[in-house]
Amino acid sequence: MTERLVFSLAQLNPHLGDIAGNAEMARAAHKVAAEQGADCLVLSELFISGYPPEDLVLKPAFQDACREQVEKLAELTEGDAPAILIGSPWVDGERLYNAVCLLDNGEVQAVRYKADLPNYGVFDEKRVFAAGPMPGPINLRGVAVGVPICEDIWDIEVCECLAETGAELLVVPNGSPFNLDKWEVRQQVAIQRVIETELPLVYLNQVGGQDELVFDGASFALNGDRSLAMQMVGFAEDQQVLVAERIDGKWMLSGPIEPVMDRDASAWSACMLGLRDYVNKNRFPGVVLGLSGGIDSAICAALAVDALGADRVHCVMLPYRYTSGESLKDAADCAKALGVRYDVVDIVKPMEGFSEALSGLFEGTDEGVTEENLQSRARGTILMAVSNKFGNMVVTTGNKSEMSVGYATLYGDMNGGFNPIKDLYKMAVYHLSAWRNQHKPDGALGPAGEVIPANIISKAPTAELRENQTDQDSLPEYPVLDDILECLVEKEMGIEEIVERGHAPDLVRRIEHLLYIAEYKRRQSAPGVKLSEKNFGRDRRYPITNGFRDRG
Repeated sequence: MTERLVFSLAQLNPHLGDIAGNAEMARAAHKVAAEQGADCLVLSELFISGYPPEDLVLKPAFQDACREQVEKLAELTEGDAPAILIGSPWVDGERLYNAVCLLDNGEVQAVRYKADLPNYGVFDEKRVFAAGPMPGPINLRGVAVGVPICEDIWDIEVCECLAETGAELLVVPNGSPFNLDKWEVRQQVAIQRVIETELPLVYLNQVGGQDELVFDGASFALNGDRSLAMQMVGFAEDQQVLVAERIDGKWMLSGPIEPVMDRDASAWSACMLGLRDYVNKNRFPGVVLGLSGGIDSAICAALAVDALGADRVHCVMLPYRYTSGESLKDAADCAKALGVRYDVVDIVKPMEGFSEALSGLFEGTDEGVTEENLQSRARGTILMAVSNKFGNMVVTTGNKSEMSVGYATLYGDMNGGFNPIKDLYKMAVYHLSAWRNQHKPDGALGPAGEVIPANIISKAPTAELRENQTDQDSLPEYPVLDDILECLVEKEMGIEEIVERGHAPDLVRRIEHLLYIAEYKRRQSAPGVKLSEKNFGRDRRYPITNGFRDRG
């Protein structure tokens, strides 16, 4: 009877679609596992393909390439080498499954399929995968190991079936996306499965950014008595040893326990990692963004420097007649604090050109929103020109409050390839900016200390598109706006419920109206990091053409 198993848990950052590169990463991890004296290397859900593969996984050539690499990796496990548990798409007959494969003794020894396919929020696995049958455990060097895959542990059925068919412990490969409350939710789900099955549970999660999604790692293990046996770091690759020993007939797990990040550090790290991986995995040399002297562009510049380093960030100030001297100074101070390249490109001449070209068509009309939007579009055009010339991706800087109510200009300040703060409401932007001035997160490449000048945080927000403009000329104070928006977006509350929180009925109806009519803009916006349970895009999929209004 096997009395001891040593696992090497590899919390890694696969690159979706780079099947050969992911296989090479697995080879390197297997070498480390051997040096650690491990019996088995554990890799995350769909590791060989990257997760989530979406409709790419439907291509037969993609499926074949995944299987080919898995079978080559099996060759590494000959003799006394560690076994490998690895996630991969797997075709069986005419069905495609989300599978985990046990590689040992030089071959694919066992394959298990994900039974519970998530089909909510950011997930639509039922679109591409077939659901597997209820699984039994696999024999890993004499130990019956249950391998439920990610969603399989969110209800009792799969784990209950594994326990009833002889599993001695559970090893769960995951591709579990981050949101701000996810860590506690995951742990509670895992604890519940441990209580019900009385089995130790190993939870291995991937790390890294994939388009809007960020995977935070933070892998952990629980003993059968619910005690924490292991906790890995968040938002960073890691490979650690977990020892399982049979003591008095029960398996006990032990491994290193790292501290868990607090909410603010997690939010910053998610935005930083999401931007870093989007830029690097799409092979951009760096980023460029407009630095206006306002809070949104300042926090995006700080995130970009933390993600990529100052030498890969180019900031451009684009002043016009309404740009204040205060904003010019604040932008320059921010660029200096971050150590980035900083240029000033005046938009007076482009605006004069637009005005002259449109003078006949606009004759007899008053200046207003059209002329304000032209300023934004002139800036957006210049930033895109800089991007085209030098190859850097434009970072767009609109926060969730603005994106909710449509206070953004198509083909202007909405220009860009990625938005790291797209899922942060305005008050959260202020809070995290102040937090970053006091903390330098692990993995950040930017400087410590004040990176966002205090005056940017304390002054009244304004787009500076006309004289003496502030955001509150046409919007309620941001604490009020953000609360109403969170009720409408994240909580899907009705008008009456929101009014009961102390908000004026007419204001709530107006904000709901702005939220609905801005949907067409959001459909054309850049992707951005998901932080909440209801980000715009993957989570919240509202129709553009929509006649519904809650009259409350």
